[in-house]
Amino acid sequence: MKRIFLLGALSAVFLTSCVSSKKYAELQSKHKETQDLLNSATVKLNSCLAEKENYKEQMDLLKANNKELINNMGNLTTLTSKGADNLEKSLESLREKDLTIRKLQNAVTRRDSVNLALVQSLKGVLGNLDDEDINISVEKGVVYVNISDKLLFSSGSTTVSARAKEVLGKVATVVKNKPDFEFMVEGHTDTVPIRTSAIKDNWDLSVLRATSVVRILQDEFGVAPARMTAAGRSQYVPVASNDTKDGKAKNRRTRIVILPKLDQFYSMIEEGMKDPKIN
Repeated sequence: MKRIFLLGALSAVFLTSCVSSKKYAELQSKHKETQDLLNSATVKLNSCLAEKENYKEQMDLLKANNKELINNMGNLTTLTSKGADNLEKSLESLREKDLTIRKLQNAVTRRDSVNLALVQSLKGVLGNLDDEDINISVEKGVVYVNISDKLLFSSGSTTVSARAKEVLGKVATVVKNKPDFEFMVEGHTDTVPIRTSAIKDNWDLSVLRATSVVRILQDEFGVAPARMTAAGRSQYVPVASNDTKDGKAKNRRTRIVILPKLDQFYSMIEEGMKDPKIN
């Protein structure tokens, strides 16, 4: 009987022990699964935290860039405003320069028109004179009347010939009708030296011939003396070579230089400034 009881007790203990091991294994398996899930969640959490930190750094960088862009836009606005001001000043300066240039061009155009009219008048009154004796030209806005000494003077003389007085009278008629012009009478010689009791050298000869022409224009044709200048250039402004006879003949000449008064030229500019086409 006791033996049977002992065996029953042992069987109960054994069965109880078997059930506990099975449950333990189940629990251990669930624990492992739970631990695996926890580890996986921890990894994901750490990954999310890392991404969050990365996003935070990117957000800070974007904020900094945004702030810099805003500052740059402000600076750009300032620079654009200054650039616009500078551009406007430059344009205004260009407009002023363009206006000045147009005023000067207008004055020069008017001067050239007056000179052209003067040349036509001179050519009209002088008629068909030989080109070797008299030549009219315009250079740099100045009218030149070149008269050969063959027409004006005898060799070595300062006395104006009768034929030359006729020519000077026609020139006087034109210049008297142009009161806004002044003119200079220049005497020129060749390189052949001269020395007499009254003439020391070619300087004297060129000046004396110029003053002879000026006196004729003043005394016989009524040209205002204040409008005239007598000048001698001697042999130093040749128009041809002095090595030939023809060249020397061309260099022996009297030149009348007709030019507008400076104040008249300024007046042209001032009148141009009043021109509605300019202003």
